Amino acid sequence: MPLKVNKCFFMNNLCVSAATKTPVLSEVRLVLIGGRWAGKSSSANTILRGKKFDWGRIRTPHSEMKEGVVGGRKLVVVDTPGWRSSLSLSDVPQRDKQRFRLNASKCPPGPNAFLLVVPVDSAFSREQKMTVEEHMRLLGEHAWRFTMVLFTFGDFLAERTIEEHIESEGQALRWLMEKCGNRYHMFNNKDEEDSSQVSLLLEKIDDMVRNNNGKYYEADKRILKTIKQKQEEVAARAKERQRRTEEERQRMLKLIQAGNARTIPKLQIVLLGSRGVGKTSVGNTILGCKDHDGKRTVQSVVRHGSVDQTEVTVVDTPGWWKGFLAVDTSQTVKDEMLRSMFLCPPGPHVFLLVIDADTAFNAKILDAVTSHVELLGEAVWKHTIIVFSRGDWLGSSSIEEIIEGEGDGQALQSLVEQCENRYHVFNNKNTDGDTQVTELLEKILGTVAVNAWQPFIPDQQTFMSLERKRKCVEEGAIRRQKQVQAQRNVLTGIPNKLKEVKIVLLGQRSSGKSSTGNSILRREVFSSGRDEQCRKEEGEVGGRQVTVIDTPGWRRESSCCTEQMDREIVRSLSLSEQGVHAVLLVVPLDLKFTKTERDSLEGHVDLFDASIWKHTLVLFTHGDKLPNKSIEEHIEREDSLRWLVDMCESRYHTMNNTRNSDRSQVTKLFEKIEHMVARNKGQLFCPNMDNVHMRISEKFRRIQLKNVLKRRLEKEYRKRELQLMNDFKTTLLQLQEDLYETPSCSKREAFCEYYTLRSYCSIIINKTRLYQLFMQQIPVGGQIESSEWTAGQKNREEKEEKIKARINEAMGRLDQEILKSTEFLSSSMDALIPDCKFKVMISAVTHSNTFLP
Repeated sequence: MPLKVNKCFFMNNLCVSAATKTPVLSEVRLVLIGGRWAGKSSSANTILRGKKFDWGRIRTPHSEMKEGVVGGRKLVVVDTPGWRSSLSLSDVPQRDKQRFRLNASKCPPGPNAFLLVVPVDSAFSREQKMTVEEHMRLLGEHAWRFTMVLFTFGDFLAERTIEEHIESEGQALRWLMEKCGNRYHMFNNKDEEDSSQVSLLLEKIDDMVRNNNGKYYEADKRILKTIKQKQEEVAARAKERQRRTEEERQRMLKLIQAGNARTIPKLQIVLLGSRGVGKTSVGNTILGCKDHDGKRTVQSVVRHGSVDQTEVTVVDTPGWWKGFLAVDTSQTVKDEMLRSMFLCPPGPHVFLLVIDADTAFNAKILDAVTSHVELLGEAVWKHTIIVFSRGDWLGSSSIEEIIEGEGDGQALQSLVEQCENRYHVFNNKNTDGDTQVTELLEKILGTVAVNAWQPFIPDQQTFMSLERKRKCVEEGAIRRQKQVQAQRNVLTGIPNKLKEVKIVLLGQRSSGKSSTGNSILRREVFSSGRDEQCRKEEGEVGGRQVTVIDTPGWRRESSCCTEQMDREIVRSLSLSEQGVHAVLLVVPLDLKFTKTERDSLEGHVDLFDASIWKHTLVLFTHGDKLPNKSIEEHIEREDSLRWLVDMCESRYHTMNNTRNSDRSQVTKLFEKIEHMVARNKGQLFCPNMDNVHMRISEKFRRIQLKNVLKRRLEKEYRKRELQLMNDFKTTLLQLQEDLYETPSCSKREAFCEYYTLRSYCSIIINKTRLYQLFMQQIPVGGQIESSEWTAGQKNREEKEEKIKARINEAMGRLDQEILKSTEFLSSSMDALIPDCKFKVMISAVTHSNTFLP
């Protein structure tokens, strides 16, 4: 975006300071930006020396401009909605990104400064750094020249200076200082009497303006015009959706009236949605409850209440991770979702699918929602209403504008259409004297009327399957508990307390390794970010000298791993020359441990040595996400988890890293490590590192060879495919000529020949370009006259026999060619690349008996 300077405007807005004899701006235009709850609104009030902006627990839903006179000059201040800290720009709704770009236009001709508000009472993490960087990129790289960091909550520092705070915070905050040219200021918004903090801020802004040669930030007018055009288009589509919604509402009211104003004495609701979207808050708002312990829902819970003389049953369910498909969700969560339908017999009248209105809804989230909701049955969508939570963040925007304005392949629009345009908005912050619950019940009643006043009846086979699984899981959990207890009894009485404990943490990215290391050492020493290097920290815990080595996490797909990363992971053992007492395999409880995770874990663990399993203990993190069931039941529900725990001879432990004050969980972990060391007769795990590096080299040589062979096989396959297509085209052209030379062929028999060839095509290659080619080459027989059906019977039969023989001969040759090609590719891939995608494709081709559409 180009920079522009209006020299006449600049000169007309200069005045001279009596104290410094230097020119200052007579009008200062400021835009406050930053994360939510950073203190933007209270800072704006401090600058204008008055309560002009709402602040405190009131959210800023849209940009707002206020003016005032301070120190003899005019101040124009724009307060803006905050962004979610540590939220990637891809998760920010389209409307929020557009509004952020439009903030500069709220104080024409443009702001003299952006005040980036950062609170000092919380850490400025790498995730927050990423969020700031991505938002500033929307304004253009040159926007940094007009940006100053405004630190808030200055009273938190007490005797420390802001410079000491900056240096102690780490690299992320120092990066921010460099990007802003070391321009910063600090506010204590509680000290309203201190007018000097505003005067000093304005002096720093004057200096910045002079360094910018009097220029102000001016957004690209073409971009602003484009945004406004898009907003107008969205508004038009939103108006049309509102019209359709009102028509549907009127239709539902007629259905209700046709049922003689029928009511439901007992209404049953099931809440669905991903984690953190506000399902529990929606349930509380419906039932009129204000109490919420803040704990995450880990199992389906039934609650009862009364709304407008209607008895209401609400079933809350555990949420899935946003953006993750059902295949990645733990079986425990999926079983709890299925169980919810049977907690309100004979079944729920409606499912409320909760979506948060203040984050982006893209195709990835749509796939995740669809895969989870459809676990309940095919007919679930007819009974589903979308409830948009956090309606207080919409500001002046309507929910229809949110639906129509969210891009990314119209994912949100698709979901709304899937629910037949049934949706509602909830503001869970406003529960007093509000009609939102009454309006929701009206929509629920209309939905039930459309469904002939019948609830959603779940499949009883599902219930029986859940019961059988529950019994098997409970029996398996009891067996495992007895096995673990028996192992402990063997070691009872053996003195095994270690004075020194050396631990290495291994696991997938974001599994909680670093948090676990901090919990073990009882201090924040490991960063929760994605460190690319091993790190060793030591400390005294429970009378033991403890060494913890944190490692980089590997990626979920083994194909994404690099040789450099693998070598860094195994380097962890070189940080402890004598070896380690325990290898902790960190596995999160809140995600399904699939075969993909198992293969990736096994591939990395096998790099060390087969004896590693004798020194390994599975450490389950996110213990707070575990339902009110034993860890053994969770293990028994997951096949891959059972394999992993069995490999470690039933050595496992659960930790909740959000409860650092609970020291018993670390104490019990040390006890289990000491039992394992006793079984290993005190021997530490210390593999031959030369052998380890040799296995890494061999692993990536195989990967390299695999990629080369894959490219060669793909090239060979393409050549054979082209040859087959050419041969097939020649045969079809000849058959076309023969068909045209058969004037007596009936239309019905021509169709028979046509569908015979279709079936052969489907066997040769299912749903490919050959079908399109075939459709172009074979006539349907529309030119054949009905008067010719009875003429030349003998010639017709001879021609038919010749055509059939030629078809059979051609198809036989094609089958042989395909068989040769398949055998060649399959044998090569079985021996060298068993996971090659071509094996799957060829298998689908050769085993398909499906007719083409």
